[in-house]
Amino acid sequence: MTSSSEPTDEGLPEMAPRLRDLRRRRGLTLEVAARRAGLSPAHLSRLETGQRQPSLPMLLALARIYGTTVAELLGEQPAERDPVIRGRDREPMAAAGWDYHRAGNPGRAMQALRVFVPHGVQGDLVRVHPGEEWLHVVSGRLRLGLGDAVHELAAGDSAHFDSLTPHRIAAATPEGAEILFVHTLLQAPELHPVPDRRGM
Repeated sequence: MTSSSEPTDEGLPEMAPRLRDLRRRRGLTLEVAARRAGLSPAHLSRLETGQRQPSLPMLLALARIYGTTVAELLGEQPAERDPVIRGRDREPMAAAGWDYHRAGNPGRAMQALRVFVPHGVQGDLVRVHPGEEWLHVVSGRLRLGLGDAVHELAAGDSAHFDSLTPHRIAAATPEGAEILFVHTLLQAPELHPVPDRRGM
């Protein structure tokens, strides 16, 4: 039986080989890509073989390193440029306990997602990376850690911050939280991760 700390890639059958192919297309070794993403080579290898699912911070980091978008990592095709995204036409994707709905088009400098954050998942994962992030709480309550400060956001609250500030996101209530999330797609030769406390 697979433990909760080792989720499989159920629901994302094409994610693992896509991560491997994108890394190879960028000419990066497993060790170099892992270092830039703040992961161990073993953890990145597990992502590429489907033994683990990437969290949202990992998706953001890998998208920047590989010069692509979170939408492409999730399997969206970049061909369409319709400015209207109909919610009824988009099935959510699940990864590491979070549900992701695309809320913008791929291939843009800004990437928009609608995300459901369940309680007790990824709350201790701290990340630092180039760019800006904006989030808006649609429902539930969210706990946002920025540096040494912790903010609790209710429905209707928003936050806009520099992603180089160490940050972490968690649902503050058992029912979880739904957020709108926008990040800038900035690339840098190096990331500045805070080590994952879960022993990645």
